Amino acid sequence: MQISPKLKRWVPKPLRRTLRRAYEHPAETDWYWRVFSPGTDRTAYLIGLFGTGRLYVNDLMTQHIGERAKYFRDVLRLHRRPTSMIYSGHATLKYACLAQHLPSLTQRIFEAARARIADTIFLYRHPLDSLITNWVFLRTYLRTGTGLYVALAYKNTDDLCAVLEENFAEFEAFAAADPVFLGGSPGRYFLSFQEFVEETELYLQSASLTLRLEDFSVDPAREFSRIASLMSIDLNLNGSQISPPHTKPYRYLELKAKIPRFRSFIAKLDADTRRRIEALGYSVS
Repeated sequence: MQISPKLKRWVPKPLRRTLRRAYEHPAETDWYWRVFSPGTDRTAYLIGLFGTGRLYVNDLMTQHIGERAKYFRDVLRLHRRPTSMIYSGHATLKYACLAQHLPSLTQRIFEAARARIADTIFLYRHPLDSLITNWVFLRTYLRTGTGLYVALAYKNTDDLCAVLEENFAEFEAFAAADPVFLGGSPGRYFLSFQEFVEETELYLQSASLTLRLEDFSVDPAREFSRIASLMSIDLNLNGSQISPPHTKPYRYLELKAKIPRFRSFIAKLDADTRRRIEALGYSVS
């Protein structure tokens, strides 16, 4: 598709690329139409910090929201106008972090939400459960090149406890964002536990809708209906069941009961971190 030189002066480059792709890939024309003419839809953003169950909600959205599921993308992209797109990704609001979108993008997404051209959905869970999940995932990734979640990495909680006890110094280094955990390479930085909790608190102050992963374990249909309501989707499950997450809620309690050093780690959390966790609706006692 060629645009005449006279029109090039009037057609912005991004729009030229969009028109060219729509011409070259006619099967995607409807996708572009819904981006530029969404009707009453607003762009939806599902955001979660690393290790909070975002992939579980991704699956629910692609399986149960009907026609709009075709506009789902597992990435974050900014639009300056309402669209039918649904984006999902890891991102931070304050601290730049490995494997998560930068705060500069997240802040612009929240500006779009305040302007009522987008909706933001934030998923979170008990930060201590996220801490364990992220430690397991990143340590298996560094050793094998493939990150594994707890249920895949260990057969049972006893196996996890044994590995944690044996490698507790490594776990503490990870929780403190010690660069040694990631090999000491420049630019490879993951949130400390304190920063992770602070990020969660900031999201709860700003997101259009906040959801706890633990609540999906109790009543997944009720929690998912809150997403559908925000997006003005008429949820019709047609007899299908919405499955709860496979992740075990409050796993940290089992580790706390079996590992004295983990109990000590929790007891020594600073006052601000403890206050923030309790403000999220969780206990640390």
